[in-house]
Amino acid sequence: MSSSKRHEGIEIRHDRNCATRRGARCSCSPSFRAKVYDGRTGRYLKKTFSSVSEANAWRTEALVALRQGTITAALAPTLAEAGEAWITGAKSGAIRNRSGDIYKPSAVRGYEQALRLRVVAELGHLRLTEIRRGDLQAFVDRMLAAGHEPSTIRNTLLPVRAIYRRALARGEVAVNPTLGLELPAVRNRRERIASPGEASRLLTALPRDRALWATAMYAGLRLGELLALEWSAVDFERGLIHVRRSWDPKAGPIKPKSRAGRRSVPLAQILRGYMAEHRLACPWSDGLVFGRTPKVPFLAKTPGDRARRVWMEAGLTPIGLHECRHRWPERPVIPPPSNRATFALT
Repeated sequence: MSSSKRHEGIEIRHDRNCATRRGARCSCSPSFRAKVYDGRTGRYLKKTFSSVSEANAWRTEALVALRQGTITAALAPTLAEAGEAWITGAKSGAIRNRSGDIYKPSAVRGYEQALRLRVVAELGHLRLTEIRRGDLQAFVDRMLAAGHEPSTIRNTLLPVRAIYRRALARGEVAVNPTLGLELPAVRNRRERIASPGEASRLLTALPRDRALWATAMYAGLRLGELLALEWSAVDFERGLIHVRRSWDPKAGPIKPKSRAGRRSVPLAQILRGYMAEHRLACPWSDGLVFGRTPKVPFLAKTPGDRARRVWMEAGLTPIGLHECRHRWPERPVIPPPSNRATFALT
């Protein structure tokens, strides 16, 4: 009895030049293609393995999955098609992250860019069911050989992983080939944290924008939250800043990064002085706290560039607005606001 009959639903596939094609004993390393029939679609699910035991194991699992309705033999989309559908769904909010939250516009743009610049050119023509872990590992190895940074490689795979998680949950694929990949280590840059004394010196040196930098340092707001902060969110009476939104350079005001991002932070007494001074100088009482107009935020780079020049001239190490959110173990000593009120963010 032939091997193909002993193993139902498994076909032995010999190399083109194998001696079996001349009626002799096999002279190659054959592969084994397993298949199962999906009565709902009238199609076969097929997959090729290097050993008959692997083919048998997959076929057994596939038969169970077909009965349970967790996979289907319907023709899978190409990676390019799946990527386009995923981006459209993420933009509309129909596709959400693993926490159930809507993807941030910046995250969707990053995924879209990774797919367009690197993924689609390499693998976009392949159907989701055709891509193997080895294909993705070879893709990773090529990016590494081309000199891409480890963080770029990992970010490139993020949309591919998201696409396969969704496809697996919907039975469009039986396995997720993005699991178990060998990726280069990403060495994160050490976060910049200013000590209390250093924070005091940094703020003292600033001739303008002190309210902005003090809010970043003392309230821990992120750059996007500073851009979107409105006067209605600053509660002087209760001594709180209510963080309810952030700012995206393309989409404008958006919800914070996560549910935990919606929070109320104390308006410390010394920070209250800076904010009160800034409010007196602000030409409007509603709208953005640090905007160029009530509805137009400050340019993200402008305060940083301005402060960097001042700090370099004063012999101080500059810090970024986004870095100021990192807390130090002690309360910073912030210099009191000056008696002169100026509206600086122009």
